Amino acid sequence: MSTDLSLPETTDADLSGADLRDVLADPPDRPRVFTRCDMTEANLSDADLVGAVFHDCRLDGARLERALLEGARFTGGSAAGAVFAHTECTDARFERVDLANTRWQGALLTDTAFTGCRMTGAGLNSLRGIGYTFDHCNLMLARCKGITLRGQTLEGLRMDEADLASADLRDTVWVDSRLRGANLVNVRLGGADLRGADLGEPTLEQAGYLRGASIGFAQAGTILAALGITVMD
Repeated sequence: MSTDLSLPETTDADLSGADLRDVLADPPDRPRVFTRCDMTEANLSDADLVGAVFHDCRLDGARLERALLEGARFTGGSAAGAVFAHTECTDARFERVDLANTRWQGALLTDTAFTGCRMTGAGLNSLRGIGYTFDHCNLMLARCKGITLRGQTLEGLRMDEADLASADLRDTVWVDSRLRGANLVNVRLGGADLRGADLGEPTLEQAGYLRGASIGFAQAGTILAALGITVMD
């Protein structure tokens, strides 16, 4: 087990509740690698973690405000409830990480990729940057007001009851995804293909927010049936 944080590699270390701001302020000669470390509720605010690798680590409730995470890699493990507000995450990768109830307000997510992550209840309002992607992620109840995903193919997303108010979803293509109960007030859906999205049974008001998007016959029938309209030949 390595717990000397002056070294680039740290394995199986118990750093829960630790204040790591000073020790992580200056980067080592090569990117840091953390493996199976417990950083529950640790303070990593303003840390220089450019290119760092976190493999099966626990960061539940950790504070990473303003941390430098450009090119960082998070694989497995959990960071539920962690704060990533105003972090610099350009080209970072999050794969199969539990990110439930994390907060990302003001984070720079240019070309950041989330794959197979649990992000229920995540706060994704006021993001900076472009090109961030979500692939096979659970974003149920996530707060995504104003999020920009224009032109992307969105596959395997669960966004039931997510807040997508004022989001830019123009020209998106939805595949095996869910939007049941999502807040679509002022969403931009021009050119979007929603045939691969489960829309549930939207109300007349909610259906109006789909203006400009394409849906399938079965979806149209479900919407009309929810409104009490019977379609006959």
